[in-house]
Amino acid sequence: MGAEEPEENVSHMDGSLYKAAVEGNIEVFNNKQGLQLESLKTPNHDNLLHVNLATHEIAAWLFNRVHSIFRSFVGLNVFFLVEYESFDPSLTNFITKIRGEKRPDFIEQILTKCPSLLLQTNAKGQTPLHVAARNGHSAIVKLLIRYCARARDGDLENLGMDQLNAVREMLRIRDQESNMALHEAARCGNVEVVKALLEFEDPDFPYSANKKQETPLYIAARKRGSGLLLTLLLDKFTSTAHGGPHGRTALHAAAMAGDAEAIRVILEKKGNLTKERDEDGHTPLHYAAHLGGRISVVEELLKRDVSAAYIGDKKRGMTPLLMAARQCYLATVSQILSLCPDCCEKVDNKGLNLLHYLAFRSTSSALRFSFCKIRGTQIVYGPLKNLMELGGAFGMTPQEVYKALRSEKHHEKQKQIKELLEEIENDQVAEEPVRPIRLPTISIESLEKTRDAHLVVAALIATVAFAAAITVPGGLKSEEGPEQGTPLLIDEAAFKAFVVANTMAFIFSVSALTTHFGVLDIIFSRLKFWSQTILHRTQAVSGLLGYATVAMNDQVAEEPVRPIRLPTISTASLEKKREGRLVVAGLIATVTFAAAITVPGGFKSEKGRRRALLFLFMR
Repeated sequence: MGAEEPEENVSHMDGSLYKAAVEGNIEVFNNKQGLQLESLKTPNHDNLLHVNLATHEIAAWLFNRVHSIFRSFVGLNVFFLVEYESFDPSLTNFITKIRGEKRPDFIEQILTKCPSLLLQTNAKGQTPLHVAARNGHSAIVKLLIRYCARARDGDLENLGMDQLNAVREMLRIRDQESNMALHEAARCGNVEVVKALLEFEDPDFPYSANKKQETPLYIAARKRGSGLLLTLLLDKFTSTAHGGPHGRTALHAAAMAGDAEAIRVILEKKGNLTKERDEDGHTPLHYAAHLGGRISVVEELLKRDVSAAYIGDKKRGMTPLLMAARQCYLATVSQILSLCPDCCEKVDNKGLNLLHYLAFRSTSSALRFSFCKIRGTQIVYGPLKNLMELGGAFGMTPQEVYKALRSEKHHEKQKQIKELLEEIENDQVAEEPVRPIRLPTISIESLEKTRDAHLVVAALIATVAFAAAITVPGGLKSEEGPEQGTPLLIDEAAFKAFVVANTMAFIFSVSALTTHFGVLDIIFSRLKFWSQTILHRTQAVSGLLGYATVAMNDQVAEEPVRPIRLPTISTASLEKKREGRLVVAGLIATVTFAAAITVPGGFKSEKGRRRALLFLFMR
């Protein structure tokens, strides 16, 4: 009875029956007389077995994860696998349930009542075996296979040809997506389920692909950590179909999963897959290079067949090395070069080499790949040195590309490079797009605004810190004596912490001011775009007040010290820059003057204050 069954022959389950099917409560079905079990269906045509086997429990997932951790501990492993059998029956049932292994009692008793449920399909064309395999119920898979043989008077130990064919017929039933139970088991990744399904299968049977062009071997390889599963499939069948969608192979799938163990297992049986290309001309090595984080996979593939490093794809002629450079995966680049040094001579269809793609990624250090440190050994690559002088697209060397992308001058070459980068970013490998290429987008005006804002903030912090230093919390001792003018809280730990924190705040803020006024100008003046935007200031200015004086003098100077051509600087931007520095200069002058007339500790008398002020101004 299939999914095409007329609606009038279907009896939808009521709430109590559905709940009983979910929980595996056979008593409910035993107590109800006259039930037509083969007619009880859900709107999706799931029968009682489908409903029971498709039920998921979060606890099952959690228990299985915890149990996998405990496997490394012998005592705990025994506890979870053996000792629980001696528990109270209700606890045993609970543990069995949360382990995700449906107790076979319910399934077996339902099949005894209605054997036709075994091969019934739901709206998706799936039998109970499909559902059990998809959810990893190994005990139920074995039971369904055993019941299929027993229903035809067979014995699993000595099956006749008729019984064996009956079992194989059930194993090969396809759903609407052309998935057999083995496809579902491979997707689940349960080794015990796969073992049960393969036990009675014909080694010469070609397990073909489903509608998505996925074979069981491809599906298993796509799942990370599937080495044992792949071994079972490859050992069972004499000629295992290995194809996948878009012309991929199981080796492509293992490279996508980043599973070096799966790569080794597949190559032991199918070593010729290293140079197999998908419909875009990509080999498994292309996948590993593009996706990144697969150093061990790259190593396994190249150790098997180094010639894969020289293969270019269909669209751009990109080799795996160029793809790794395009993604800026320098570890992968180093790994490929260490195993295949001369593959760096290969260029793409536009003549772009390894260093061009590294230049696109704004990695100046990567351009110095003439000397690469690999595994602690410094290796000099002669071919890489030569690449520095080779012009690719637009006749530009990698160094010229690097400089052009960072130039403030907008020229035709720069426009062509940016158009090429937009085209490159639209590429993808295995549905994984190229990583976005971030070009330098520094705005001179934005840098100036940011710096001026930093100056104001730093000056404010310095003001507050200095004011706090001369107006100490708690006041000062006023009694005459050796301790006169000493802070009252000097022995308190909190006061000491305040002094340290305040001193650090003052030092850091003054350092920030000093850096912004001087050091950054020196550093950035090495860059071409920055040297055209800064004014040369008088050097040898000492102290914070000296910097404030320079900032004020910049405002009134009629001529700069040296004539500077400013083709891209507007008067407005310079005015904003000077205004910001005037604010800082004013704040610094205020703090300095306040410090001069409000000395820490105070004065002995009013006469002493007047004498100090007179001394200050007479200087």
